[in-house]
Amino acid sequence: MHHSSAKHAAMAAQLVVEEGLEYGPAKRRAAKMLGTRGRTALPGNDELEAAVRDYIAVFCAHTQPAELLALRRLAQIWMQRLTEFRPHLSGAVWQGTATRRSDIYLQLFCDDSKAAEIALIDQGVKYQARSVNGFRGEPVPTLSLHVFCTDFQEEVGVHLMIHDHDDVRGALKPGANGRAARGDVHALQRLLAGELA
Repeated sequence: MHHSSAKHAAMAAQLVVEEGLEYGPAKRRAAKMLGTRGRTALPGNDELEAAVRDYIAVFCAHTQPAELLALRRLAQIWMQRLTEFRPHLSGAVWQGTATRRSDIYLQLFCDDSKAAEIALIDQGVKYQARSVNGFRGEPVPTLSLHVFCTDFQEEVGVHLMIHDHDDVRGALKPGANGRAARGDVHALQRLLAGELA
């Protein structure tokens, strides 16, 4: 890894862990802070994930496991609430790099894109509708909530990304690193039970 790329990844990793930024914004802000924006290539996501894991090991090893557990338990509650939409957990909470600053990302696979929204309305849940890039890079409708986490005594962001029902097949393909990029509630339960790494 080139020195400037490693420095960029390390700074972006700090922003991910300490401020809860997603990878793209963290890389761009790190480039701006280092004065390299537009002059050098941004580090890849695998490089940044390795830097995040290194940062956690050095600075958060005593707090991060409990914070990750709390977020995974909260994700499980919401996955069970939304079971009819085939929820899959992704992002830092799934990958194991989440801290209390991280949001929870659930990908829902629906026959009707409005069904999840109607379910939230029926449950009296307030949300904000927006659009984010999906796992293939295309914009997907997203419902963002603020959910109280009893372990943290504060609210956590939960984002419900709405995909077409048939997209679940492509979503289950392993990433470039060979690991699953997301998992259903049963996979999450195995993580919580310590059966998966």
